[in-house]
Amino acid sequence: MTLWEVDIYPAAGQPDIVAAGICTEAADLGLDGVSQLRVAAGRSFLIQGTITREQVEQLATELLADSIVESFVLAPVGDKRLTQSPHQGAQLVHVIPKPGVMDPVATSTAMAIKDFQLDVETVQTMRKYWIGGVDAERLQQLCQRVLANDAVERVVVGPLDFDQLKLGIPYQFKLLHVPLRKLDDARLETLSREGQLNLSLVEMHTVQAHFQQLGRDPTDVELETIAQTWSEHCSHKTLSGRIAYRDDRGERRFENMLKETIFAATREIRSRLGDEDWCVSVFEDNAGVIRFDEWHHVVFKVETHNHPSALEPYGGANTGIGGVIRDPLGTGLGARPVCNTDVFCFAPPDTPPGELPPGVLHPRRVMQGVVAGVRDYGNRMGIPTINGAVYFDQRYLGNPLVYCGNVGLLPCDKVLKQPQPDDWIVTVGGRTGRDGIHGATFSSVELHSKSDSVSGGAVQIGNAITEKMLMDVILTARDRGLYNAITDCGAGGFSSAVGEMGEHVGAEVWIDRAPLKYDGLSYTEIWISEAQERMVLSVPPAHWEEFDELCRSEGVEATILGRFESTGRLRLMYQDRQVADLGMDFLHDGRPPVVRDAVYEPPPVRPLTPPSQVDHAATLTGILRSLNVASKHWVIRQYDHEVQGGSVIKPLVGVQADGPSDAGVVRPVLSSRRALVVSCGMNPYYGDLDTYHMAASAIDEAVRNCVAVGADPARIAILDNFCWGNTERPGTLGSLVRAAIACHDVALELGTPFISGKDSLNNEFAYHDAAGQRCVIAIPPTLLISALGQVDDAAQCVTMDFKRPGNVIYQVGTTLPELGGSHFALVHQLTGGQVPQLDARRAKAIFAAMHRATQDGLVRACHDLSEGGLAVAVAEMAFAGGCGARIDLGAVPCELGTIGPAERNVCLLFAESNTRFLCEVSADRAKHFERWFGDFPCRAIGEVTGDSTLAVDGVDSQRSQLIRASIEDLKSAWQQPLDW
Repeated sequence: MTLWEVDIYPAAGQPDIVAAGICTEAADLGLDGVSQLRVAAGRSFLIQGTITREQVEQLATELLADSIVESFVLAPVGDKRLTQSPHQGAQLVHVIPKPGVMDPVATSTAMAIKDFQLDVETVQTMRKYWIGGVDAERLQQLCQRVLANDAVERVVVGPLDFDQLKLGIPYQFKLLHVPLRKLDDARLETLSREGQLNLSLVEMHTVQAHFQQLGRDPTDVELETIAQTWSEHCSHKTLSGRIAYRDDRGERRFENMLKETIFAATREIRSRLGDEDWCVSVFEDNAGVIRFDEWHHVVFKVETHNHPSALEPYGGANTGIGGVIRDPLGTGLGARPVCNTDVFCFAPPDTPPGELPPGVLHPRRVMQGVVAGVRDYGNRMGIPTINGAVYFDQRYLGNPLVYCGNVGLLPCDKVLKQPQPDDWIVTVGGRTGRDGIHGATFSSVELHSKSDSVSGGAVQIGNAITEKMLMDVILTARDRGLYNAITDCGAGGFSSAVGEMGEHVGAEVWIDRAPLKYDGLSYTEIWISEAQERMVLSVPPAHWEEFDELCRSEGVEATILGRFESTGRLRLMYQDRQVADLGMDFLHDGRPPVVRDAVYEPPPVRPLTPPSQVDHAATLTGILRSLNVASKHWVIRQYDHEVQGGSVIKPLVGVQADGPSDAGVVRPVLSSRRALVVSCGMNPYYGDLDTYHMAASAIDEAVRNCVAVGADPARIAILDNFCWGNTERPGTLGSLVRAAIACHDVALELGTPFISGKDSLNNEFAYHDAAGQRCVIAIPPTLLISALGQVDDAAQCVTMDFKRPGNVIYQVGTTLPELGGSHFALVHQLTGGQVPQLDARRAKAIFAAMHRATQDGLVRACHDLSEGGLAVAVAEMAFAGGCGARIDLGAVPCELGTIGPAERNVCLLFAESNTRFLCEVSADRAKHFERWFGDFPCRAIGEVTGDSTLAVDGVDSQRSQLIRASIEDLKSAWQQPLDW
């Protein structure tokens, strides 16, 4: 058995792009002493087997390397030819996946090698670098900050320190019991913490009492199963808890906060709709389901993958999008994924490296890794990414937020599912390894400076190709009617998937039958591993042979793991020995409710006074250049928006396809012109002033974005994703409850039902500073609202770019003196002010009028007014359309009270009041457009021009020109900050 190494480098005369990127990243991070840095980079394959040099050379030539642009060196590991430096004085560095970390390229390579019929036992990839021009200390910094991520990779400096790839040591079975019944409180808490169960003391008491009643101690796998099922991630126990809440409106007690706010709004909306109810399945399955057309429903889910992305950005985001794609695939009997959406929150990428707390990756590296992870998975699966957003705030330093969403198409007759007694429990797709162990419980606690070593096993690396094959098989099996139920094997692994599917039946599972990536996994590790690309199905015995043959024909592994039984119990077997026996009632209904106090005291409204002299043109440029407003084209252009052929409106629009679209539009059925609209709304800065108005504004923005492109406001469904800090603090929990109350109030008024959602709590990072003081970085309260709208005819959709000089510009909606949390305030470093508030009843009427005008073909372009207000909106419409614009602030519909002209100009330009649109209308149809709005604010405020200039006249007595700026200059300012 020989371990061969194949090193692949750029061919002579070809650029070393990877090496250049490393030098750039080292400079961007501000690492000291790297001005003379020299790098050569290669990628390597370690191939272990009984194979000759000629056979390895054949693999290198025909499979591993591109003979046009690459060259290779091959030899047994340890051979001196592998350590010859390409330039003098360079140090050799290897970066290798840690044991148990998924290596998708190696897996795909091993599968391809089978076609060569060679005796290869295993394959592993690694990266290889030659580093010169730095001393030993700088080399170590480079390895830690740029070359490797210690959570999933190890670094070997110099020759490799092994000559065989170890595949794991065979596991020797030993049934373990946890002596729980006699533990006191202190030891119960220690067991929960050190065992990464992350259960509260009350929950540990409940488990202890249960097993005291049974007269035995739990096995380790029983305790782990309870912990996974009762985790915050799986059971949403805080939001569904008993909460005594108090705010400026009074006191209120919730028996189940989630059901009494979010769920209650949807229930009442559906009740009002009666026979016209277009919701099909909400808050029941893996994703929400609504009606689409006569033959199809649509499915929508948005998840978070924050904690894993903080430790390993690429893998965390990669498996985030991979996991949420499996949610629609596991909804009903399986929905076909049709588009993705994603929203990210990062600390500023220019954060000085010296300001990073211990254990925190640099924000630029986090951002690059997250974007690459989502990009690779979605693109490789052939699913278009049509919508998203990126937000920046220093408080996301220790906890980036990664929201990933997917929309699927589900045949109307494939909604219902139910495992039947005697059905086989079948696992399909990827094999099980140690990657992802304790993912559900790990994601339910705060991060800290040692999380990468304590919880590194919770991080996974996905394999999109495996999931694409899995998806294709499942959809074919669905259409053949080969199974009765399906679910994603996500958080908690088999423990959650089988436990949830069998909740109302019962199940017996034969753990030792699970296909493994390598030897050495215990029965508990197999049961709770969250290894990716796996689904669990309920397959009738009569259909097993056909199902298995279908899977084998597509190269997808399917294995019978057990049987559903009418016992009401979950029994786990390993090598014919029982290792767990839990009642489904205790597992799913035995968790004690969370009982907490919540208090919210809105900060007093302090006046925000603009500077006495404001350079409005410079302010506009500054806002366009600010990270939250600036173009995200560097991110967007890495995604495929066209695959599947149904995209109607992409994330970038306009004459040069570089203007910011309000929403994405896609036709999921190519033979139909009916389309889906996907948008989002979020503004964490508003939450600093009042989380009620933050939540209300997020819903308004998401719906507004949908309506702006043509969606019917009477058919918009929404999703909530709460990301918060430590909700054991009454004030933090109070801010969340207040936001949930706003969600209830606004959804009810607008008639937009919530159909699904997800929460991610304890997004905080703890560390000790140089003085030994414990410090905590908590994210700002962050609520993402995602909206799913519908359009009868995609040809009626409109984009935001100006179309033709001479057309009239209208503002629909009222501008109010609301600068609190605005980008004007951020650019000028001002605090206080009134946060934008929402008149939901008026918003509903304006949305309906706006939709009628769009359907009537009156709207040539439409853009919502949000970040940066009117000034930013008109600038974006102008440079997206390659036109100029002239605006008269004196014509803007507003309610500004008695403020003076200077402050009035600031508000008219930069206030971020809700429910406002900027519309382009042909001059000959202007009066017709106005008639749709009746008494609602709708006024002509300017016109589109052909001179490539934005000109804005103020409201003072001289009508002085406040802004005269080149559209190209404004566009350049907007594109430059993230033009990486």
